[in-house]
Amino acid sequence: MWALAAAGGSRGDAEPGRPHSRPRHPGTRTMLPLLLPLLATAHGLVRLAYAPTLAEETLGGLTTTSTFTLEQPRCVFTEVRDDAIIWLVVAVPEAVPSFNDSVEPGTPERAFQRFPAGAPAYMTLNTTLPNYPCPKPTGEITVLRVGSETACAGSETRPTCNGPLPGPGPYRVKFLVLEGSEPVAETTWSKPITLRTARQPGSIPAAGSGRSAAMIALTAILSILFAVLLAGLVAMLVFWGSDAYGGSSTFSKPEAVTVQRYNTHHVYDQPAARL
Repeated sequence: MWALAAAGGSRGDAEPGRPHSRPRHPGTRTMLPLLLPLLATAHGLVRLAYAPTLAEETLGGLTTTSTFTLEQPRCVFTEVRDDAIIWLVVAVPEAVPSFNDSVEPGTPERAFQRFPAGAPAYMTLNTTLPNYPCPKPTGEITVLRVGSETACAGSETRPTCNGPLPGPGPYRVKFLVLEGSEPVAETTWSKPITLRTARQPGSIPAAGSGRSAAMIALTAILSILFAVLLAGLVAMLVFWGSDAYGGSSTFSKPEAVTVQRYNTHHVYDQPAARL
């Protein structure tokens, strides 16, 4: 009878219309995000202690208005099979807590062309482990340029396009490894990455408007000195020209020469005096 009473009590606590269900606890929904990592681990998803980072600052141009450059994940996926596919996930920060690793790349929920309004995250730059050799060869530049493809940006047939990012962000990224359609490993999310902002044409100062008063004064002084120097040079040329012209006229007039006329006396040979 106790057992029947207990069973009866259990039925009495059930929701109306659902005789064999237990009452739902108010905190069930709030605990769901906390259970997601445990469920992922139970399905064999390995979370790696690695977060994607921007490349070294010495390279320059790490971020532009539509791209950013990451370091390649070398020596990170040591336990991954060579034929597994390593994807880069790009997401807006709001999509990180609820990101679902089970959604496959190339689907509308992960399409670049719908990012970020219709798809808060997309997957791109897929490759295999042999393309990330370990250790990194000496002197080799090993980076990933996110947002470098423009030809496929508007093509619905390339949902995994590595197209230009639509705005300054911020964005967060991680690497996700799939074996077939099954996620097997992932890195942690990066810190927020913010791109550069293009300046509006109206905000660009006109030429010369940014000059200081000292620069204007110096320019004026140099202009005056140049004018004075030019005037002096012209005056000197005029003076030299007039002086040369006057000297040539002085010597151009020939002096009068007086020549006296002499009668020439012809001397005839006299016979020699006789002794």
